[in-house]
Parts: sequence; structure tokens; C-alpha cells
Amino acid sequence: MAELRRIETAPGLVFDAWVGGAAGAPLVLLLHGFSESLHIWRGQVPALAAAGYRAVAPSQRGYSPGARPDPADAEAYQFDRLVADAIDLVAACGQADRRFHLVGHDWGGSIAWGLADRYPERLASLTVLSRPHPNAFNRALQMPDGDQAHRSRHHKAFLEPGAGALLLADGARRLRERLAQSGVPPAAIEEHLAVLGNEPAMEAALAWYRARGAIRTPLGMISVPTLYVWGDADDTVGRAAAEGTRDFVSGPYRFEALPGIGHFVADQAPEELNALLLAHLAKYPA
Repeated sequence: MAELRRIETAPGLVFDAWVGGAAGAPLVLLLHGFSESLHIWRGQVPALAAAGYRAVAPSQRGYSPGARPDPADAEAYQFDRLVADAIDLVAACGQADRRFHLVGHDWGGSIAWGLADRYPERLASLTVLSRPHPNAFNRALQMPDGDQAHRSRHHKAFLEPGAGALLLADGARRLRERLAQSGVPPAAIEEHLAVLGNEPAMEAALAWYRARGAIRTPLGMISVPTLYVWGDADDTVGRAAAEGTRDFVSGPYRFEALPGIGHFVADQAPEELNALLLAHLAKYPA
């Protein structure tokens, strides 16, 4: 019920994507993060298709070989470009004039918050995994206990010129260990590294961090109906940032904290996520 397709949004931007469901069905766009790939949605695309949705999970800018500007060109990976990619993908799927459901994890969650802030009229619902609202994240980073700053220390490390080579050294040992320690199954690790475990893709993925730098731009209040899912064993996002997200959503809001689940929610708890996601989408139809 899912197949790998290529979606062209502009000359030089051809995205690989898992696609499932009827072409005219309500669209669900799923955006992955780092250090993962479009394969994180392997459990969601078929479930969404079976429930009557059109699910599209792209391999994002830099991860798709056909949509990989020069990583040395920071402007090509600025946040505005990443947000525009999502809107352009929706249009390329033939749904430019319809509202859609948006799901994002990690960096994909950051883009999803940005889309909900800038284009609330386009979204029927928002679902974010792991990544808090940027304002809650920024506030937690400044807390005197230093907990969130410690959890986020890898972000600064990714800005170093040799970060990509370090992550890929010894057969991507550091990435493998990181994913395994977070509860990602071995087969899923291999799928992610099949996309990310090479120098061109890794440098492009890190270009997202380098284009942003150390500053996360504050956003406004989110009016879109929002489901925020956080695993309480997430080593990169603490409770203060997760629970604090509530302060920056003015629309209908549901917060789900999953006991014992780490950062990679979709890899670790796909069935639990599907139940939450399908209930959320059904409550706020497009």
C-alpha cells in the first residue's frame, strides 16, 4: 500500500518519497528529521492509506540525491527554503488548493511548527513528534539547571567542519550506537544509513544545522489543532521543553507523553503512534 516515487517541485528539486493511498484522498505530509530518513514513516504510510488518506513521506532537501544543492551554500538550506519545500510538495501532489494534515519529527517537527505559524489556513491538523515548540525550547535552554542545554550540546558539535566525517567514521559507528541506544531496531538503522550513511547526504543533512546556526527563531502562537507526542526517555528533549509547549498553542491541543520511549517515536512505537495520529486526524478532517 506504499510505493517509492519521485516528486519534482522545480528544476533541480526531485524528491524521493514514500506514497500511499488514493491520489484524491485527504493529504497527510510526513516530514522526517535527523539522524534518520523517510523510512521512519514505514509504519504510518500504509496505515494512513488504509484509513483513507493520501500519505506522502518525502526524503527531504539534501537527503534526496535529486534535491541536493551544494551543502557549502548555506542559503540553499535556510529554514525558509525547507518550509517552502513542504508547500511545494503539497502543490506537486495536486492539492495546492486544499487543506492538508502535517506530521513532523525532530527537524521535520521544526519545519512543521514553522508551517503552522506561517500558513495556519492551509493545515487541517498538526502532529509533532519529539521537537517542542521553538519558544518552549528556547526557554528551556535558558533555564539555570542547564538540563536542556546539556541535552542539546550535539547541535553545536554539528556546526564543526569535521562533524560529518566524524559521524561516518568506522562504518558510521557513532550514528549506529546513537540510534541503537535510543531503541531504534537494527533493520531500521540499516534503512536510515542507506540514505544518510554517505558523505554527500551527511554533509547536506548537517547543512540544515549550519544554515540555522545556534539560534532558533521564535514563532507565534499556534492556532492549528495540535497533537504533540514526546517520549519521556528522550535524551535530547527534557520535560520542561516538552510540557512547556502547551504555553505556545492557542488552538485545540493534546499532549501525549509515552513512558519509556526515546527520541525516535515512530521507530520505537509505530502502532501506538498510529492510534494517536489516526484519532487526531479523524477529529479534525480536512
